[in-house]
Parts: sequence; structure tokens; C-alpha cells
Amino acid sequence: MDASSHPKVAIVWRGEARDRSRASLAQSRFAALGEALSQAGFAPEPCLYDETADQAVRAQLAGAAAALVFVNPLQDGRRRYELDAILREVAAAGVMVSAHPDVIDKMGVKAVLWRTRTLGWGSDVHFHADAAEFAKTFPARVANGPRVLKPNRGNGGQGVWKVEAANADEVRIVAAEGDPSPRILSLAALLAAREEDFTEAGGLLDQAWQPRIGEGMVRCYMSADRTAGFGAQKVAALVPPELGRGGPRLYSGPEDARFQRLRVLMERDWTPGLCRLLDIAPQDLPAIWDADFMLGPPGPDGQDSYVLCEINASAVFPMPDEAPRLIARTLADRELRQGARDTDTVV
Repeated sequence: MDASSHPKVAIVWRGEARDRSRASLAQSRFAALGEALSQAGFAPEPCLYDETADQAVRAQLAGAAAALVFVNPLQDGRRRYELDAILREVAAAGVMVSAHPDVIDKMGVKAVLWRTRTLGWGSDVHFHADAAEFAKTFPARVANGPRVLKPNRGNGGQGVWKVEAANADEVRIVAAEGDPSPRILSLAALLAAREEDFTEAGGLLDQAWQPRIGEGMVRCYMSADRTAGFGAQKVAALVPPELGRGGPRLYSGPEDARFQRLRVLMERDWTPGLCRLLDIAPQDLPAIWDADFMLGPPGPDGQDSYVLCEINASAVFPMPDEAPRLIARTLADRELRQGARDTDTVV
């Protein structure tokens, strides 16, 4: 097959509009992904996204067979509303978009913990859809034990707070991002501080504090419904100093013996359950996504349980070395065809 007939796959990440014409996959963090796509018979190309280049990005994506998108929902104060509109438009024209904004709206938000709480990864969670309901119910909930508040949309620990009762009218707050020092707020001040979560983030997830967080977390990487690898990490955010310090995330492939039980649960039970509960067709699952787990109480058999912390579907990177090949395989399984019209590689 002539190289020009290979299906184009645009790899989309945020960058400056002036750099679009000289962007290079080989010199980017996506070099391994580009190589895996090339070996699988695709023609990968960089697509730097900036709001000032929306027409050029739209034209480039319209001529692609697929778009793999790695743009955070909130970065440096910028959201991705304009990009999502472009992605919906080209997807409607036949371009495979991963992850599609409509799929992110279902699985890449914190409300997924509430919507999938009946799965084996569930925990004591509640989703507050409006400020009045939060003000009415949260004080009694936090009086029964520490809670973790998470804005429905966000990344990197933005707006994530551990909250525990200090006395009848005050709470102690520890933030996952920024200054980790505890501070005391009145309940009224807490409620006021979280009001914008209901206007900007689409709600607030309220999860019981998991006491085993100091033992670390494991990230399970998925390509559609297949495990692409793992990342194990001792976390520092929200962990009391006496439970130890954080460390780097250590990556391993899907065959890592430590996590084969988690792999089976994800592939056999939880991913199909996720699709069922959220009404997501299996073929619409992202080509790369991940689920972060904390350790829960051991079961009757003595094995650890896993508690879902969050799902990432917007900008999953970095990833295990094995993931790019599986992403390419997922795209090959979807039998991509060239986009609606050809355009220059970079506009």
C-alpha cells in the first residue's frame, strides 16, 4: 500500500499556534505512540491545539481517519469547550475521536464514582448536583467521619479537599493541591467556598476518606476493554505525614503478577459494568484511559478490595511502555477509514 493511502491519525495536544507547522512527533513525548501507529500501518501526525488556531485544527482533523486527543479539561485556567465542539463536529462526519467528548462527559468526570457505585469498586459516595442540597446534607455526613470533596471536572488534584469535623460548627480542611497545611473553616465558609463547583464544574463528588491511602494507589491503564499496563505509586496528596511520603509512579505491563486479580476484575466485570451503567457502546471506549484505585478493606478471603478514586479519559499520559502498541491495535480493530476530505498534514 502506498504510504499516502495509510489512514491518518492526528495526535492532538495543547501547544502554541505558531509551533503547529514545525511540530514533530519524533521530538515530542508521543514519539513511541507515533512509532507504534506507523508500524501498524497508520500515518500519525502532530496536531497542536490552540484556541487561536481552531480553523486550522478543524481542517486538519476533518482530513484524518482518527484523532487521539491529549488535552486536559482544565489547564492553566483554560478549558477545552472550543476543542470539544470541533471534535463533535468531525466525529459526526466520520472521524474516530478518542476520547469523544460525550464519552468523557459520562466516564471522565467524578460523578462516575456515584453512577457506578454498585460495581465492585464502589464506596461510600454521594454526588451533590446543587449547592442547596450540599448545604443541607453535607454537615451531617462529615460529622460521621472524614470526607473527600472532588469537583466533577478537574485534574491534578485541583479543588480536592479532605474535610473532617473540628467541632460542631467548624471543619478542618486539607487540600490536595497547593499548601498542604490544615486550616479551619466554619461550615458556612466551607459551603460558600465550594459554590462555584456547581456553576463551573457541574457538581461535587463527596467520598468517604479511605484510611489505606498511605499504602499507595494503583493506576490501571486500559485500551478500550483491554488492560494496557499499570502504574503503582506512593501518593503524598492528602496523606498524613506519619503515613509516609510520596514517590514516583512506577510503570509495568499488563502481565505484572501483582495486579492480575485487578486485571481480571477490570476486563471481565468492571469495564462491561461501566459500559452498561453509563450506556457506552464498547466500541466507543477510549483508545487509552485509566482508572485510579485505592486499597479498601480485605474481603472474607483476605484479599484486598479496590476502591475507585477517579477515571481519567481526557489526557492520559504518561503511560506504560506497552500501551502504544495496544492503542495501535485498538485502532486497527476499528477499521479506520480516511476522513471526509484530505488536507495538508499541518496547517
